Amino acid sequence: MHPAALRGFSVFVLLIFASLAAALQDSAPTAAAPPKETPASNFDKTIFRTTIPSEQLQFLNKYAGQEAKRVVRDKQYKKLIKNIAPDVVFHYGWDMSPADALERVLNDSQIPVQIHDGRYVEISGRSGPYLQGHGFVWIDMQDGLALCGFYFHPTNGEPTPTVTVFSRQIKEDTIRMSQLPPAFAEQLTRWSGQSNVAPITTRYFIGDVNRKILLEHDEDYCAGNHAPSDCEQMNADAADLDLQAANYLEQVNYATNATAWMIDVPEQVAWVQVRNHTCNGLPDPLPCRIRVTRERVRVIINRHSVAQMPHSQPPHK
Repeated sequence: MHPAALRGFSVFVLLIFASLAAALQDSAPTAAAPPKETPASNFDKTIFRTTIPSEQLQFLNKYAGQEAKRVVRDKQYKKLIKNIAPDVVFHYGWDMSPADALERVLNDSQIPVQIHDGRYVEISGRSGPYLQGHGFVWIDMQDGLALCGFYFHPTNGEPTPTVTVFSRQIKEDTIRMSQLPPAFAEQLTRWSGQSNVAPITTRYFIGDVNRKILLEHDEDYCAGNHAPSDCEQMNADAADLDLQAANYLEQVNYATNATAWMIDVPEQVAWVQVRNHTCNGLPDPLPCRIRVTRERVRVIINRHSVAQMPHSQPPHK
């Protein structure tokens, strides 16, 4: 290695050690803490830049209990989805719009439309024609909020499987799960269980900007009095998935329809080696690993926030 490059790499490794040193101190054994309660939601309605008038959503009430395929053929629903789904190119096997991807999994769905608490509409389907595609639409008829979710197994080189949440009502540089409505988080958890989607899955978000960003796992799976015995490992797995997804998004410049194989960047390989070497020396390495991995995710996200990136070219027709 060239001397100048060697010096630069040495500085980089030293910075990694400095970052991990603080984590090691914070990860030292402490007295047992009382059981954690579920953390409060960080939902802020102001992240929704626009809302849908409630009167435009009331038609959905007549579809309660009916098969999803009936509502998706309604002209009012089709108009509604155009206002919810971002106008970007999404890659579900091949390039299409998010609205088209949803149509492919909802068009023949026999799953009944659900309305909870007289306001939260759930329209879902598990009949994707390929790549195990599943999808759902969540609408708050009272506050005029709407989010969609789409799950499938990409074969284009990105981490797989994935869940992409999208809504053109939101235009944020970064987003975490706790920022979305609690009722939506409950729906996503319920839908995941019903659709055999693993609770910890790579998650993306597409809002009203031509970029696909990370939807961070900021859940604490050890919170509450009924946490699973492997909850700490679940937190570590969620952090690792976020790191992998953040690296991939950076490599493809946050394209919504990227088709590229993820590559091992020397900087990231070195970081993982130092993290593992340092944290694995502790009696309980997982808290250290979780902390520094989440910090690394934030570093990647912050250095390539949407606000700092040039506006993308419009998709080819």
